[in-house]
Order: sequence, then structure tokens, then C-alpha cells
Amino acid sequence: MKKVMFLMAVAGMFAFAACNNAPAEEEVIDTPAVEEMVEETTCDTNMVEEVAEEVAEEVNAQ
Repeated sequence: MKKVMFLMAVAGMFAFAACNNAPAEEEVIDTPAVEEMVEETTCDTNMVEEVAEEVAEEVNAQ
């Protein structure tokens, strides 16, 4: 009898969770979207190679 009551309780939880599954209506906003200005950063490849060589030298020195 306890097993049946437990199963009924679990079935009831699923039944209540299944209620009101309609997706919420999206709110319409009248303000215009703000565009962000993104500035691209440039990277000096020679600088990156120099740092990589320094790290490699430190690892080899140990």
C-alpha cells in the first residue's frame, strides 16, 4: 500500500508540473537597439614569437 501511495504522489507531481507549459509571451520593447562600437585590437606577431622563445629558453634551462 505504501508503494502505491508513493507512486500516486510521484504521478501527481508530474501531473502538476505538466500544467501551464505554455511559453511566456515575449515583451515588445519600443526602444531602438543600441549598437556597440567594438575596436579590433592588433597583435604584433614578432612580439608573440619573442615571448614564446623566452619561455622555451626558460623551460630548457631548468
